[in-house]
Amino acid sequence: MLDRIAGFFRLIGQTIGRWARLFFAWAFWPFLAAHGWYQRRSWMVRLPVIAFVALFVVLYGYFFWQTQVWTNFNTAFVDQYRLSERKVPAGQELPVAEASGAAAAKTCQRSAIVDVTADLTDFNVDQNAWISSMLLYKMGFFGIDWDHTPFLDNKASFQRGINQAVRRTSAELVDTLGRVRGTSGINNDLQSARGNLQFDEHSWYFGLNPFGPKTPTPSYYRSAIGSLRKFNTDLSACNVIFDGRADNLMQFIDRVANDLGGTSDMLAERSEHHNRGWFDTRADDRFWFAYGQLYAYYAILAAAQADFSQVVQERNLGAVWGGTMRQFQAALRIQPAIISNGREDGWIMPSHLATMGFYILRVRSNLVEIRSVLDR
Repeated sequence: MLDRIAGFFRLIGQTIGRWARLFFAWAFWPFLAAHGWYQRRSWMVRLPVIAFVALFVVLYGYFFWQTQVWTNFNTAFVDQYRLSERKVPAGQELPVAEASGAAAAKTCQRSAIVDVTADLTDFNVDQNAWISSMLLYKMGFFGIDWDHTPFLDNKASFQRGINQAVRRTSAELVDTLGRVRGTSGINNDLQSARGNLQFDEHSWYFGLNPFGPKTPTPSYYRSAIGSLRKFNTDLSACNVIFDGRADNLMQFIDRVANDLGGTSDMLAERSEHHNRGWFDTRADDRFWFAYGQLYAYYAILAAAQADFSQVVQERNLGAVWGGTMRQFQAALRIQPAIISNGREDGWIMPSHLATMGFYILRVRSNLVEIRSVLDR
């Protein structure tokens, strides 16, 4: 009896070993064939091959470094703005004592929303490399889109999540916050920033559709940073408008809540229909996209509280707004090393997508409450 059991396990081991040998023979055959071809070539052929391989190693080394190192990533970066010290809403004239002693110069409060939006974009394209438009990212893993693998795509998804929030915010700045609706025109700097931020996230220096050279994505986003900062410079000189009315804040909160609602649906769909635990190769980019969106909206809404401080005070929104910020902070503390999309009632593989979706719904619930107060 024991011999039969031992024979069974030996058979399993032999089968696994045979398939492993076949796999490695298939995987390494091209390299062995290339080595044989290389050995038969002259140095006139070998030197260009060596140069190409060296370039390949350097490019992939740089690509690996950029995808794994998240420069200046800090979930508490909002603290550096000292928003609680602002006493004047955005666009309103500062008292002489707060205007750096320039008694003759009229100075207005800068918009924290605009500052944060510009800084988030700077974080994406200047402090870090914009991954989604890098050539090696576009080439994929042996022709497979990196987003369909569990490797090297987390930072790209995180950046796109931030960019989603920044795009939504730039649209609201143009349509409502940066002008008095119905009585003033659209601000050219905000319009330019919105147009540049809406540009394709995957553009490299050359493309096939249309065929020919292109301006890469980071260049457009850097132009948007300049436009946003120019708007704030003009705002501090009281030359442009920031319309901090309650109805504008209500519309902004409504759009953010809808944006987060769409992300919650995306997570729910993936969690319900593709719950393969650690073997769901799309779970990580879904998770980090949502995380990047929350990372950005946490800062943007903290800035909105400062820009609309008068409205927040008049409507007694301090407590519910503070609760919303705490929900953001709780969500941003979730940073698993490996993303798992397991069953919600599973006992081995956790369900990180369901957890993130739960926190997004809590944030969205608070935003809906803020909106209902503003709508009274």
